[in-house]
Amino acid sequence: MKIGVNALFLLPGEVGGSETYLRQALMAMPEGVAEWIVFTNAENDIWFRSYLGTRRDVTFVPLCFRATRRWVRILREQIQLPRAARRARVDVLWSAGYTAPIRPGVSSVVSVLDVQYRRFPKDLTPAARLATDALLRWGGRTAARWLTLSEFSKRELAAAFGWPENRIRVTPLAANPEFARGFTVSSHRDILRQFGIEPPYLLCVAHTYPHKNVAALIEAHGCLETNPPRQLVLVGRARRGEAECLAALRRHPRAESVIRLECLSSGDLAALYHGAEWFVFPSLYEGFGLPVLEAMAAGTPVLTTRCGAIPEVAADAAQYFDPPNAATLAAALRKNLTLSASERMSLIEKARRHAATFSWEKTARLTLETLREPVQSAH
Repeated sequence: MKIGVNALFLLPGEVGGSETYLRQALMAMPEGVAEWIVFTNAENDIWFRSYLGTRRDVTFVPLCFRATRRWVRILREQIQLPRAARRARVDVLWSAGYTAPIRPGVSSVVSVLDVQYRRFPKDLTPAARLATDALLRWGGRTAARWLTLSEFSKRELAAAFGWPENRIRVTPLAANPEFARGFTVSSHRDILRQFGIEPPYLLCVAHTYPHKNVAALIEAHGCLETNPPRQLVLVGRARRGEAECLAALRRHPRAESVIRLECLSSGDLAALYHGAEWFVFPSLYEGFGLPVLEAMAAGTPVLTTRCGAIPEVAADAAQYFDPPNAATLAAALRKNLTLSASERMSLIEKARRHAATFSWEKTARLTLETLREPVQSAH
């Protein structure tokens, strides 16, 4: 079976969890079960080859345009990609980043990881929001199956677009095994030192979209008076909620204790997870919430919300605060920072066991099963 992969959406380092999703799912696919035709753009072609270039069952078809120009990417996806898929004689086209050709010309499976833009319209510009909604509706209308990451997102998609739930498949994500590996004391200390981080510290990994609620965490941290004092380390890029975060930083009585980082290697990020006293994830909406699993795999206790798919992913292996505002978060931090060593270790061990129940091999298997369904039903 020939499976085309629509990777035109992917801009390395820019598209968040959907980048991890596609990369890890493809890398976990067993060799020899299918022929993979990956349709790339000018920004990601070399990036994909660095991960998959040694596999004999993967072929790359560059569509030579720059996807940073969103409207160019949309037009190429609608016009050029279907032609390329037909030329490559793919049996099914997997569009892994929300949008797909309206008339693909072949069987189509689309991954829609969430519909957060409907719940939090401020995350996108008005034009981007309208375009996203239209493309999801039109591209989804011709899809044989849809993939998403949680039962929560499955219900959201069915309610938003009227797609039948029996054709929506859930393929949960997993933490990269690198996050579960340990560090020597000296290497860990050196990594933290290069970023100016001194334990104990709190960690959050999230771009500053409005729904990520990072400003509430900054405000809550400003209310903490602990001995020893805790730094707050924020890893993520500035997005449409950045103004609120900057305002919270201006009000923070110890703004110098907030460290902001953007682009980290997976090894450096793993080190930050391992060294954190707590991982704090104040998000108001998640289709999955992969950083929660990454922290659990690293042995870092998690404090998060009951919003979206987070309780489905974290189960009883995390601590929660509700409602998701700065005051309740500050109170939850004060309480959890005083946990006894045995209570803390019990939570860490439970979280590690829970994270280990997710795997990229399972994600790949479920995805492959779904990609086969339209081809099998055609015969």
